[in-house]
Parts: sequence; C-alpha cells; structure tokens
Amino acid sequence: MNNLTDHELMQLIRKGRNKALSVLYDRYGALVYSFAYKAVRDEAAAKDIAQAVFMRLWTTEAEYNPEKGRFTSWLLTLTRNITTDFIRKQRRNASGLVQLTKERLLELPDTHALSPEEHVVRDSVREQIQQACLHLSKQQKTLLEHFYWQGYSLSELSQLYDQPLGTIKNRLHQTLKILRRHLAAKGEL
Repeated sequence: MNNLTDHELMQLIRKGRNKALSVLYDRYGALVYSFAYKAVRDEAAAKDIAQAVFMRLWTTEAEYNPEKGRFTSWLLTLTRNITTDFIRKQRRNASGLVQLTKERLLELPDTHALSPEEHVVRDSVREQIQQACLHLSKQQKTLLEHFYWQGYSLSELSQLYDQPLGTIKNRLHQTLKILRRHLAAKGEL
C-alpha cells in the first residue's frame, strides 16, 4: 500500500480503508503538524489540529482531484482552514482587545533584514499611521483591531456587534477613508 499514489489512497479512504489513512498519515503527518505548529506555536494545539485534519480526511465527502493540483497543496489548504478555525475559536474565547499602540505597530512584518535606510522609512510610516489613527473614534479603532489584528471576518463582526453586514462594511470603509485621507495629507499615498 505504500507504493500507491496519494489519489489512490484517498480513493481507498472513501471506501473505509483505515490502512490507507495510516499510510497518508505516515507520509504527511509531520508536514501537517509543522504547518499547524508554525501558526499556533503550541505543541498540544498543533497535535489537535493535525488530528482534526486526518479525521477530516477520513470523514469528508470532498474529493482530491489530481488534475487541479498537488495533493500536498490540497492537504495544506485543508490544514490552513482547520488552523484558522482553531485560531478564531481561541480568539473568541480570549478576553480583552489588543490596543492599537506603538508596540502593536512594531509587530508589522519582520524588519530585521532591512537596511538602516529602510528602517528609517518604516519607522516614519509607523509614526504617520499612528498620527492618522488619532483621528479615529474609539469604535473605529476597535473595528480595525478586530478586523486587521484579530482576523475577524466581516460576517463575524456583524454578529459580534449585532449589526447588519452592510453597516459593518460601511463603517470599515469610512474608517479606512479617514486613514487614507490623513495619510495622503502627509504625502504617504
């Protein structure tokens, strides 16, 4: 069974052959675990996610189609979706809101490989973003926090705020227009 392709193994899994799932786990268990661990930085959570991925392979009606791409890409997409669901669930269970502070802005993408000139430019942009954020209301800052930093979807925000989806979209649009206007005034856009 070890010499079967991933697609053939998936077909056997559809027929309830647990040995096929075992072979796929042996092939890709470490990959799925490392992908999940990279996202959550927690061994127990990464193990739970890996288990959920292979349970999904066992129970799902979705078919892997080799004509649409590689099996590993399909498997990692499944892993990413399950990991995202896990992170969102954790976030919903966590209390408190991360504040839009200078420290939080420093969490923007990795800067250690930048030249000194690029560091100066990035610090300048951060400062301009901070200044533009001063023009936002507390509700607008909270909306940005939820959407950009905590990864809530628009429909989740609609439920969280108990407001229509269109209202949430409009508020986000207006908030971004304010930021754009103040950044454009500083010559950043």
